[in-house]
Amino acid sequence: MSKPQTIDEYIQGFSGPSRELLEQLRTLAREAVPQATEAIKWGSPAWVHSSGTILFMVSGHTKHANVAFTPSTREAFDADLTDFSTGKGTVKLPYGQPVPGDLLRRMIAFRVREHERDGVLWR
Repeated sequence: MSKPQTIDEYIQGFSGPSRELLEQLRTLAREAVPQATEAIKWGSPAWVHSSGTILFMVSGHTKHANVAFTPSTREAFDADLTDFSTGKGTVKLPYGQPVPGDLLRRMIAFRVREHERDGVLWR
C-alpha cells in the first residue's frame, strides 16, 4: 500500500476505535484552527499555519494516537497532562477513552499564539 497523500487516506488506513479517535481529532482541529491548512507531513496529518509553519500533527499507533506540538507548548501544559503519557512535544491519547477536547483546544490556541506572537517555529 502506498503512503497516504491526504488526511482522508491516512484515516481510512485505520479502523475501529483508532479511526474514530483520529476522526474526532480532525474535527477538533478543524474547529480550533479553521484557518489552518491540512497536509500530510512526514507521513502524518498536520495542520499548517498560513506562514507555512506546522502548528501540530497527529498520528495513529497500535494502542494510542499521538498529538504532537512543539516542546514549549507541551511543557506549558505539564500540570494539565499528569493523566497522560507525554514525550518531548507529544501527548498520547489511548484508544477507547474520551478525547480531552477542552485541553487540546487550549493547547492549540497556545501553539497558534506562540507562533504568531513569539515566532516559534516547528521543532
